[in-house]
Amino acid sequence: MAKVIVGLSGGVDSAVCAYLLKEQGYEVIGVTLRTWLNAENEVCKCCEIEDARRIAMKLGIAYHIHNVGADFCKYVTAPFVEEYKSGRTPSPCVECNRYVKFAGMQYVAGLLGAEYIATGHYAKVVRLDNGRYAVQCSPTSKDQAYMLYKLSQEQLSGLILPLGDFTKDEVRKIAADAGIPVAEKPDSQEICFVEDGCYAQYVRERIGEDECGPGNFVDEEGNVLGRHKGIIHYTIGQRKGLGIAFGHPVYVKEIRPETNEVVLSEEEKLFSKEVICGDLNFQSIPDLEIGVEMPAKVKVRYRHSGTKAFIRREEANLLRILFEEPVRAATPGQSAVFYDDNHCVIGGGVIRKA
Repeated sequence: MAKVIVGLSGGVDSAVCAYLLKEQGYEVIGVTLRTWLNAENEVCKCCEIEDARRIAMKLGIAYHIHNVGADFCKYVTAPFVEEYKSGRTPSPCVECNRYVKFAGMQYVAGLLGAEYIATGHYAKVVRLDNGRYAVQCSPTSKDQAYMLYKLSQEQLSGLILPLGDFTKDEVRKIAADAGIPVAEKPDSQEICFVEDGCYAQYVRERIGEDECGPGNFVDEEGNVLGRHKGIIHYTIGQRKGLGIAFGHPVYVKEIRPETNEVVLSEEEKLFSKEVICGDLNFQSIPDLEIGVEMPAKVKVRYRHSGTKAFIRREEANLLRILFEEPVRAATPGQSAVFYDDNHCVIGGGVIRKA
């Protein structure tokens, strides 16, 4: 009987993941990663340990808690603050998946002698003809392949994703039929470590007022249009909450941390035909040689439907994306993820410039 570690978050997806694997005959062990504590020394919402414990008891599986707080600070919360301070908009869940969640579960799997790890993500893992592993998109609207593009070959080779072909409604029905106590529990929508949903306040508390103070709104020529309340409050493409009126819609086009300026423009100026990204990771191919380009469908944010493009390696850790049609509000700090015709992840990188 193969042994599998299932990451139990306390939600319905991971609960059904564990249930399905147990039904398939695996020896299932539930693990919750304790990532951080709030000011009152309470466990964060993404680590809802009591719900996870209840799920494990209902399923009759072993359950463990593993502390990854130091790694969570190193790879997630500290970079999150630095990215906003630098005028970029980070994707903390992408970094957390590779460097905290999956790394932590791999560690526990080694301690307990488990052959596999599993999560409740809506995606698939496939082994390709070239011997490499890649995440493949789920055919359902809940697809989460984008969030897993940074996983390594080692992580993918031992990963099981049982929910790849299920819809959310089907997962909730499985949970209800099995009597799992979180069958109707709402999904978490916010960044897990920002408890009140106010990320700017979270950043301000960690860098101080002096480093995130007000500055100028400017146009593309540098003409002052008004005052902003601090660059950490803005992201590319933003229209609402600017606190400035022109009688017609204006949008954030660029953030300039070196001068503490936020550039405003008309919407048509938000579109780009080229994007540069770095911090690259490849899945379906081992790498892309400098000067070589290949076709791909590229998503520049999680909820982007994707646009046809060519990806071309420019230098050691930079890649240029040439889109067939311009993409709106490609945002530095967010990830661009490349897919092939079979909806497998070729790779991805962090947007540096659009």
